[in-house]
Amino acid sequence: MENINTKNNNKTKEIVLYIIFGVLTTLMNWIIYALLANIFSFSILVCNAISWAGAVAFAFVTNKIWVFESRSWNIRTVIQESIAFLASRAMTGIIEIFGVPLLSLTGFDNIFYGIAEKMHLSFQLFYTKGIYSKAALAVIVIILNYVFSKLLVFREKKEIL
Repeated sequence: MENINTKNNNKTKEIVLYIIFGVLTTLMNWIIYALLANIFSFSILVCNAISWAGAVAFAFVTNKIWVFESRSWNIRTVIQESIAFLASRAMTGIIEIFGVPLLSLTGFDNIFYGIAEKMHLSFQLFYTKGIYSKAALAVIVIILNYVFSKLLVFREKKEIL
């Protein structure tokens, strides 16, 4: 019985930490995106690609150390985890990098600009091109990233005697 409770507590802790660091990763992604879009006026595609790369680097470190508690710093293990992490994030990155401009082109964001205006929200982030498309796709990407990290990247390794 104690073993089941320990597993449940560990699972809960993992999910809570994934959500916390996922929110921080997402905030980092959006802040970089907004800065690049609003200060430098880069295209949606460039802003998305750069903000994605910064968020992936942050996510790898936080997921390895705190979320999935992969304690090995053996160079071979770190390289294997890094490659698997980057490959899985590349798959979801494609969804985000190309999905945001495509969804934005459909006029998806225009719906929310009107809502923000009616709510008298004046903060520039609410009017950043592509930001609502980015938020919508973030939900899908976060779920997929957890599944990939749990099943492919930081899975429990079997001890070989």
